[in-house]
Amino acid sequence: MKDLERPSDIFRNLGPNWFASVMGTGIVAIAAATLPFHVAGLHVFALAVWVLAAAWLVVLSAAWAVHWTKHTARARAHANNPVMAPFWGAPAMALMTVGVGTLDLGRDWIGLTAAVDADWVLWGLGTALGLVTACWIPYLMMTRHEIKPDGAFGGWLMPIVPPMVSAACGALLVPYAAAGQARLTLLLGCYAMFGISLFMTVIIITLLWGRLVTYKTLPAVMVPTSWIVLGPLGQSVTASGSLAKVAGSTMQAPYVAGTNVFALLYGVPTWGFAMVWLVIAAAMTLRAARNGLPFGLTWWSFTFPVGTCVTGTIGLAARTNLDVLRYGAAVLFVLLLVAWLVVAARTVHGGIRGRLFLPAGPAPVGAA
Repeated sequence: MKDLERPSDIFRNLGPNWFASVMGTGIVAIAAATLPFHVAGLHVFALAVWVLAAAWLVVLSAAWAVHWTKHTARARAHANNPVMAPFWGAPAMALMTVGVGTLDLGRDWIGLTAAVDADWVLWGLGTALGLVTACWIPYLMMTRHEIKPDGAFGGWLMPIVPPMVSAACGALLVPYAAAGQARLTLLLGCYAMFGISLFMTVIIITLLWGRLVTYKTLPAVMVPTSWIVLGPLGQSVTASGSLAKVAGSTMQAPYVAGTNVFALLYGVPTWGFAMVWLVIAAAMTLRAARNGLPFGLTWWSFTFPVGTCVTGTIGLAARTNLDVLRYGAAVLFVLLLVAWLVVAARTVHGGIRGRLFLPAGPAPVGAA
């Protein structure tokens, strides 16, 4: 902590963007657990990464509680900062990501019943917080935040992606809901949250595209956030496929067939656009790297969004039985794994030195 005046300063500027590290770690475990290949040791690796993500969520939540207790004004002021406020979506997605890992992997340790119960709690908390951020942060952007004409960046997607994550993660809980009205309500509620996030995502991507075309590339420190676009795209492909798989447990004909048709005819075009955006984002990142790409927590944007593309591709591969998608999922997983190893190592190094706990810019003024 050589760059901090005293160790207690690590709690002073602990913003919600730190939870992106939980998201990025958790999605590695989920992707590894669902890859359509048998690789020796892969399941053990996935389990170990899930444990790491769950432990880090606990540690980070405790540290954030100290932040809110000791530095309440600064914590509340994060919502008034137009750059930091969108990252309020990260805690919600971190909760749900660990929840899915608990259901997929934690059941090996704690049993199915405990895993399902834990996932219900984490999904419920994450969904509630995500629905709040999907309304609250855009409202602040429309009424309080002073945003310049070139102010759009990928982070604007962060508060509106949680409902899509809720849809994808909630699909896994549908079979565990009580048959009848409860199960149908959960399924259709997930589709409703799918729509909430999808339409808001279309608006934000359009604004971001216009900003990039008009004002050119983002500042270097913000370039990694261009990868966040992949998050709602990949997660929506995952959600549409996962919901179609469980629709038959509560819906009747002809709607079950419709969910399967939608999963394919929506999933493939959206996956195609995601791959094009991945190329564009990679090109912008390489261009920025030639001139110096400063490390920051925005680098976690290289992980979770790519991870959603992995899970989306895996779902499409299972639905179509297409080998090119199976191998495509493997390639994307390798990209995810390399990105996670690099970003995690840089985060640990920056955390030990204390640099990541320093304010990124002028402290936000005022409380929301």
